[in-house]
Amino acid sequence: MGGIGLQTLRRFGRSAAVLAGLSLLAACGGVDSPVVATRTAPVEAPLPAGDGTVLGAGSVKVALILPLSGPGAAVGASLRNAADMALQESQSPDLKILVKDDRSTPEGAREAAAAALAEGADLVIGPLFAATVQSAAATVRPSGKPVIAFSTDASVAARGVYLLSFLPQTEVDRIVDETTAAGRRSFAALIPDSTYGHVVEAQFREAVARRGGRVVAIERYPAGNPAASIGRLAPLIAGPAPQADALFLPDTPEGLGVAGPALTRAGFNPTRVKPVGTAVWNDPRVFALPAFQGGWFAASDPAGFSGFSQRYRARFGSDPVRVATLAYDAVSLAAALNRQYGSQRFADTTLTNPSGFAGIDGTFRFRPEGTSDRTLAVFEIRSGGTTIVSPAPRALGPSGT
Repeated sequence: MGGIGLQTLRRFGRSAAVLAGLSLLAACGGVDSPVVATRTAPVEAPLPAGDGTVLGAGSVKVALILPLSGPGAAVGASLRNAADMALQESQSPDLKILVKDDRSTPEGAREAAAAALAEGADLVIGPLFAATVQSAAATVRPSGKPVIAFSTDASVAARGVYLLSFLPQTEVDRIVDETTAAGRRSFAALIPDSTYGHVVEAQFREAVARRGGRVVAIERYPAGNPAASIGRLAPLIAGPAPQADALFLPDTPEGLGVAGPALTRAGFNPTRVKPVGTAVWNDPRVFALPAFQGGWFAASDPAGFSGFSQRYRARFGSDPVRVATLAYDAVSLAAALNRQYGSQRFADTTLTNPSGFAGIDGTFRFRPEGTSDRTLAVFEIRSGGTTIVSPAPRALGPSGT
């Protein structure tokens, strides 16, 4: 069957066409990633628990499970507001959103999911954290109802449990594709010894092999202590004739703040060996480091978040967290699919349409196994700032490539 097309979905995301700018935390990739999903500007105070709250008065019930109390409450409040905004901006959505508080705990997520099913929800949106997604999904999957969740931990994805989030695997694929397309095929890597590092290393190896490149060497290092690893790698990445022509270094701004000076002391020259990374690089602290001038990283196109933030501030009087766009896109998608597909609106074949859907942060699609792809731009660090060297594609390529 033909899935809902990009032109149709662009109606729900039409405001994205005029959005400009990028939050400093566009890199965050969600709250499961190394960078916490907060903003420097104040966000709204946590809302009341939210159980029993209903948004909209349509005939199709959709549950929204979020951490409206507990440690994730401020982020959950922003996601709830974004969902409300999406409902108001959609065209005749015919949705009733059942807002449920998971209390930032797996047990709370299980109870929220059970209550949502008992009330007749046809789709569950959320939760946010990997552990709460896993708990909610275990409750929902036997019913055959789909879940669209926000965790960046791909291990909780499954058929019928789809992750609408900023997955680091997609960022790795995009940066490796762009680097090899530019003629750089010999990679060295400095990988932090962390959960995030292990995830991106596996994807990095796969992406380099798929593009016909080679991994010259990989060095892992304890968080915040890369000096010994850089010393071992220096003969391959420093000097007048390095063996590698790209250095993959997927670390946080804090980690790069230590690694950058150590690379410079080791004789690393970014004009000879291009430093490349993931969206966690998207931070002014990284842009100021000499070792990363000319470096590339992949992140969401800046044509998305700023305008969304302006409308959000006008409505709620506060700034959204960066991942608020995910809740907006999930509710907008539910409304659009309901308009076009009737009883098949949330079927797996509808949700996994390979053409994907247009959202605030660009085009995205769900894979049958539950992970997602999204279009990303490639940024270059220049003189304390960034510029886009490869815009996000309008459409996604063939799935699985």
